[in-house]
Amino acid sequence: MLVLGFDYGSRKTGVAVGQTLTRQASPLTTLAMVQQRPDWDAIQRLIGEWKPDALVVGLPFNMDDTPTALTERIRRFGRQLEGRYRLPVHLADERLTSRIACAEYGDRLDRSGGIDAFAAKLIIETWLSEYDG
Repeated sequence: MLVLGFDYGSRKTGVAVGQTLTRQASPLTTLAMVQQRPDWDAIQRLIGEWKPDALVVGLPFNMDDTPTALTERIRRFGRQLEGRYRLPVHLADERLTSRIACAEYGDRLDRSGGIDAFAAKLIIETWLSEYDG
């Protein structure tokens, strides 16, 4: 099964692709928000190009398991993805993914804008580690 993963943020969204066979993922791109909304045209193109079987969205929580300021907005994004593209949407804990991305790749990712896409890769891999299909 092929999945696209999203690290949704208030200014940009990282996107990655992964598969259940190898349980690995790769960063794809980072999409800027369009008038404070997801770039639905770009998401449509990615879904058309990759033809995923499912989508994975990173869901943020504080370290004490309480929701963050973005948690409900991201749940809504997941519902919108499901409604628009008629694909199953899975939510995965994204705690610390951006920090891990920075720690592993530091300035290289920051300069290229790839931290968000790499965080999306980590989100997929988190979900894949728990996937039992």
